[in-house]
Amino acid sequence: MKIVALVGSIRRSSYNRRLATFVQKRYANQMDVTIPNLSELPYYDQDIELEAPADVQAFKQSVLAADGVIFVTPEYNHSIPGVLGNAIDWLSRVERPLIGKPAMILGATMGPLGTVRAQSHLRQILDSPGVGMRVLPGDEFLLSTVQAKMNAAGQITNDKVVAWLDHCVADYLKFAHQLAVRD
Repeated sequence: MKIVALVGSIRRSSYNRRLATFVQKRYANQMDVTIPNLSELPYYDQDIELEAPADVQAFKQSVLAADGVIFVTPEYNHSIPGVLGNAIDWLSRVERPLIGKPAMILGATMGPLGTVRAQSHLRQILDSPGVGMRVLPGDEFLLSTVQAKMNAAGQITNDKVVAWLDHCVADYLKFAHQLAVRD
């Protein structure tokens, strides 16, 4: 399966980016995960949406060609970060490549619950008209107190956390396959 992972943090050393990279490497035999750099996208501009810049068009095409999308979000002000909202804005206009695609939501935080509200808000956004994604029900992955569970190399060191992530990814792949068969 071809998957695009959209990471809501542009910091190279962010835990959410490390989580996306961990998923990319750990499940490489089950899915081909690409992680675009969302900081390269210009701010969404309705005046140019019909003739979007080449980098936006390429981004949209990569999402259109993907079998699914994984969102990895930190929490800022009880919601998703602006860079992730900007990417969704570009993807929910004109061609609308997100409609009907299976989505999975992940997040990492240094606190006990730091990405919960962002994940909840993101679920509402992804379910809204114009976006229309099919979000994996039930299995949300939150890597809390990440600094104690992930080493400097970006490896999750807690076996129970890895087992839960394995479960969530397996459910996501099953969910995505069922949607592909139905469509």
